[in-house]
Amino acid sequence: MKTTLEIPDSMFRELKARSALAGQPMRTFVVEAIEEHLYAAAKPESVRKKGWRAVFGKAPKAAADELQAVVDREFSSVNVDDWK
Repeated sequence: MKTTLEIPDSMFRELKARSALAGQPMRTFVVEAIEEHLYAAAKPESVRKKGWRAVFGKAPKAAADELQAVVDREFSSVNVDDWK
């Protein structure tokens, strides 16, 4: 179904840029964003993906858990004073 939406200029520019970075037409990007929002709202909080898997959730759980362990280990060794 076709529809017309009024989107603020700054949001439209962001939408256009992000869809281009994702290599998707804006139509596809918007439909996927709406689907994610609708379906995420329907799921209980405990079922929703959290952290980086919410964005990059394509990896099998075992591989993701292994990667998360590496990330956690590396971040725990970061010296905060080095980044000030």
